[in-house]
This record gives sequence, structure tokens and C-alpha cells, in this order.
Amino acid sequence: MGNCHTVGPNEALVVSGGCCGSDVKQYVYGGWAWAWWCITDTQRISLEIMTLQPRCEDVETAEGVALTVTGVAQVKIMTEKELLAVACEQFLGKNVQDVKNVVLQTLEGHLRSILGTLTVEQIYRDRDQFAKLVREVAAPDVGRMGIEILSFTIKDVYDKVDYLSSLGKTQTAAVQRDADIGVAEAERDAGIREAECKKEMLDAKFMADTKIADSKRAFELQKAAFTEEVNMKTAEAQLAYELQSAREQQKIRQEEIEIEVIQRKKQIDVEEKEIIRMEKELIATVKRPAEAEAYRIQQIAEGEKVKQVLIAQAEAEKIRKIGEAEAFVIEAIGVAEAEGMKLKAEALQQYGEAAKLALMLDALPEIAAKVAAPLSKVDEIVILSGESGSTTSELNRLLAEIPASVRAITGVDLTKIPLIQKATGAQA
Repeated sequence: MGNCHTVGPNEALVVSGGCCGSDVKQYVYGGWAWAWWCITDTQRISLEIMTLQPRCEDVETAEGVALTVTGVAQVKIMTEKELLAVACEQFLGKNVQDVKNVVLQTLEGHLRSILGTLTVEQIYRDRDQFAKLVREVAAPDVGRMGIEILSFTIKDVYDKVDYLSSLGKTQTAAVQRDADIGVAEAERDAGIREAECKKEMLDAKFMADTKIADSKRAFELQKAAFTEEVNMKTAEAQLAYELQSAREQQKIRQEEIEIEVIQRKKQIDVEEKEIIRMEKELIATVKRPAEAEAYRIQQIAEGEKVKQVLIAQAEAEKIRKIGEAEAFVIEAIGVAEAEGMKLKAEALQQYGEAAKLALMLDALPEIAAKVAAPLSKVDEIVILSGESGSTTSELNRLLAEIPASVRAITGVDLTKIPLIQKATGAQA
């Protein structure tokens, strides 16, 4: 039996040994391998980047100047099978620090050997070329160890005898010297030229003044022309800007109008759909119930109409029957009254004056009531007369006037009645 071993991409697994004394080794990184118990061995080696800081102190250059150089190198074990096998043969079982020390010593040795072949100026002024040279010389040696140099840079270069600073001072002094010489020569040439210029100045003063005036005039004219051109360009630019701004505003307004039109169309569509919905809702909730109610009312009205017609016909028939009955009764009463009047007329004709007197006497109480009706509303009657016994005489006078009043009202002459004649005669 055995175990399954896995490794990540930052380390390698070496499986050695096997059945029948096999010397085949298996190198695995970022994967897995099977190892048998007791007859196989598994070891691991790191493939991560190792940072080294080689340092060479007081190393003499080609000119014999002692320099101290520090650098930074990034190295790692290569993953090619042959080179990985070489690295495993040399470093398997060692920790990372041991590997760093071996590579660091190799880099420092090559750094020292290269420093001895270069001048201070070459090292100081061209550090990239120096680092490239160290990397190219050291790469084959560390490559035979299965190590790859990923990068190598020079970090610092200095010395303890101020040689580098002296180089700067020498260069500074040379520059200062050349500057002083240049100043002196310039001053000399300036003096000579000044004298010549003074002579030429005196000779050409008026001409120079004229040229100066002409130049000034030309300058002012050119300046005015430039100013006019600048103003024109500025105005054109301003007008172009305003025109473009107006165009952009017009485009924006047009787009806003289009948006408003689209929104209005959508709103109209929504309103139309809402109107259709409300129409359907009104049809469902108002029109249909109203039609049903109208139909019900119409049917009720028609029934009521028929009922009223039947009632009216019945009422008319009733009235007709009642009218016929009343007419028959009136006719019967009229016939009876006519018959009574006929009989009364015959009786009056038979009895003559006696019948008339009876009729008159029957009417007297009614006549008296009519005559006395106004006096019934009088509380008391006061008769004023200067003569004694005038009340009796006034009553007699009133009684004497009664026949004349009855005759005027009824046409019956009471004076012809014997009883009345006796009464009036006695009174007389």
C-alpha cells in the first residue's frame, strides 16, 4: 500500500525508489504522485522566488580605487525537468537559507571579479550596463546549479576615500574655471566692442534715431494690425461660439419637443385606453342597468297604462250606469213633480181663492223671516217720538204697511182677505 502526495505550484515533489531497486526519480510540481510504503521516499523543494542582497566592500577597481557596491537579485529554482533534477541533486534536503547562501556567494564572487575590470566612472555613470554585465557573467554558473536569475540591479555605489565626491568637485572646478575664462574673455571683447560701438554710435546716432522712429512706427502699425486681427478673430470666435451654442440649444429644444410629443402621445394613448375602459365600465355599471331599469319601468308603465285604461273604462261604465240611473231617477222625480204640480194646479183651479189664500199663508212665515232677518242682528230698537203713546201708533202704522209690502213682493193683495180687512178696518 502507499499514499497519494500532492504539491502546489510553489514547490516540487521528488519521489525516488520503487520496486526491484528502480533508480527512476519522479519530479512533480503543482500536481500529485503515488508513493509506496517502505520502498519509496518523498522529498520537497521550494520553487518560490528568493531575494538576495549581494554586497562587496572595498573592492578595488581597474584604477585601484576601493568601492563598496550593494545590489538586489531575484532568483528561483527552474522547473525544467533536467534543470530541476540538477537543483534537486545539489540542494535537496537543504533549507531555503542554505540555498540563498550558495547563490549569494556565487553572485558576490562574480560581482567582485567584474568590479576589478571596470573604472569608477564606468561603474558610477552606467549602473544598468554594469548590472547587465554581472547578470550575463553569473547566469551560466548559477544555471548549472538549476537556479535562474530573474533580475539583478545595483542598489548603491560608494567609497570611503571620497573619490566619487572628488570627481564631482573636479568636474565642478573645471566648469567654474571655464566659466571664469569665458567671463574674462567676454569682458575683454566687451571693452573693445564698446569703444567701437561708441564710435559707430556717434557716427550713426541720427540714422539710428531715424531707424528707431521708423521701427517704432512700424512696430506700432504692426501692433495695431495684430490687435485688429486678434479682435476680429476674437469676435469671429465669439460669434461662432454663440452660433454653435444657439444651434446646440436649438437641437436640445428640438429633442425636448420630440420627447414632449412622445410623452404626449403616450399620455393620449393612456387617456384613450382609460376612456375605453371608462366607457366599458359605464356600459357595465350604468348603461346596462339603466337599460334594464328602463325596460322594467316601460313594462311597468305599459301595465299601468293598461290598468288605467281598464280602470277608466270601468269608471266610465260606472259613471254611465250611475248617470243612467240618476237620469231615470230625475226623470221619475220630474214626472212625479209634474204629476204633483198638475194635481196641485187642478186643485187650485177647483178651490180658487181659498187655495191661493192657503198658499199665501204658507208663504207668510218665510216672508216674515226674510223681512225680520236684518232685525235679528239688532240688540235693541229705540223709537224716538215726542208724543205719548207713539209706540203703539208706530206699531199700528207698520202693520198697516205690511199688505202693501206683501203685494209688492208676491203680487198677492192681503187687503182682499176678510180677516185682514177686519183687522185693518178696526185699526182704522
